[in-house]
Amino acid sequence: MDDLIGSIGGPGDTLLGVPVITELSYAPADPPGGRGHLLDLHLPATTSDGPLPVLIWSGGSGWMADNGKDSADLIAEIFNPMGYAVAGVSIRASSQAVFPAQLHDIQAAIRWLREHADDYGLDPARFVIMGDSSGGWTAAMAALTGVDDPPSAVRAAVAFYPPTNFLQMDEQMPPGGREFFNSMFGLTACHDDPASPESALLGFPIQTRPEEVRATDPASYASAAAPPIMILHGQDDRFVPHGQSVLLYNALRAAGATATFYSVPGAGHDRREVLDPANHIGHTVYRTAGGTERITVGAPAPSWEAVADFLRAALH
Repeated sequence: MDDLIGSIGGPGDTLLGVPVITELSYAPADPPGGRGHLLDLHLPATTSDGPLPVLIWSGGSGWMADNGKDSADLIAEIFNPMGYAVAGVSIRASSQAVFPAQLHDIQAAIRWLREHADDYGLDPARFVIMGDSSGGWTAAMAALTGVDDPPSAVRAAVAFYPPTNFLQMDEQMPPGGREFFNSMFGLTACHDDPASPESALLGFPIQTRPEEVRATDPASYASAAAPPIMILHGQDDRFVPHGQSVLLYNALRAAGATATFYSVPGAGHDRREVLDPANHIGHTVYRTAGGTERITVGAPAPSWEAVADFLRAALH
């Protein structure tokens, strides 16, 4: 493994005790000097009997940064010991390119990883994707728009508090949420503001061209053929309202897809809060497959173990 890291694709290093190949270019730099074309590949410290399943991670930034790969080290710390290779993927910021560039970026990264699977001991048939916030949007969009030719499909997706229907975000904000969001971003009209993260992603004020905004909504791509999707969202989220995940889950259920939705009271826009057992009293779990739904309250708990079980079931 050390020889592989030192000789293929990029500099070898260790991060949190995990071997990592950094700064791999999955596409040309556009614009020059940007980082939205790079990925890091975190490999398990011990060898495997066969090619590795791949967990693709892209962290959120409100589409304002091209550093989505940088938070993959924490995901690798959890999933490398489970036998996954973790690919941290950066996509372009909205200031560098407008939608659909970000969707094209994640699809290009998936194709690149598949094309180079043999080089790094990866299993091209076992790709899954995960992200939080705008990275959760990236994961859901990749899962619901992936195709076999060219091969950008994944087997499952996990989306932490993803934005989905931009045009409904303001009406779904919790009490005090609009004021909080405006103060954080220096806005006056929350998500509908011409300078909001969503408007910047599209390159125009979102309420002025609603038909074009629909293309950014992962729910609009829901179908019975979608890979299994897990959604986790805190009910007290003041950045991306909880209702955004409700819309996505309902669309998946109506389409006959397989989906699991954890709705967590007391949790905000933070993975730690969503996964914190202190917030797991009275949380609701919605599970649907083929149009049949099962709802439980208080169990199972949202946890990394639950995420791992979900991915394991999807891959096997």
